[in-house]
Amino acid sequence: MIDSFDLNGLRLTSGEGRRLDLAVRIAPFTLGADEYPVDPDVVPVRLDVSRTTGQAYALRLRLDAVLRGPCMRCLEPAEARFEVDAREISQPGAGDELDSPYVTDGVLDLGAWARDALALTLPRAILCREDCAGLCPECGADLNVAGPDHRHAAEPDPRWSKLSEIKFD
Repeated sequence: MIDSFDLNGLRLTSGEGRRLDLAVRIAPFTLGADEYPVDPDVVPVRLDVSRTTGQAYALRLRLDAVLRGPCMRCLEPAEARFEVDAREISQPGAGDELDSPYVTDGVLDLGAWARDALALTLPRAILCREDCAGLCPECGADLNVAGPDHRHAAEPDPRWSKLSEIKFD
């Protein structure tokens, strides 16, 4: 398992490339107040490195991972599978759009890139299933179990409460 990788150590010349199978640890994500660990704990990654001109590199990162934690609607256990395919260009001195924040002096911060690439694939909500109905806002019942017929008697509108005090003789 590695967190950083020395690209210069590959000693690639312009036009050369290498495919590397590595492993990286990705820290759990905290979404709201809940923690979502990445499974497996050490994620296998495929890194393609191509040397362009000068000190420049074209990089491609691929990984498959699973996030596990509570469903964001009903709090039951949930898991979400992700396939990540990310690319970066590191061409120092060519402007911000071509200068990767993950490469410094020929060293790739693989752990940070993998975590950020995975974070960009996360959905708005991690759910136990796509059609999760969530919890009842009145009583907290799991609506996936209670079903669509789960109802509560409507409380009278408090703005009309004074009308109940009127006595007709």
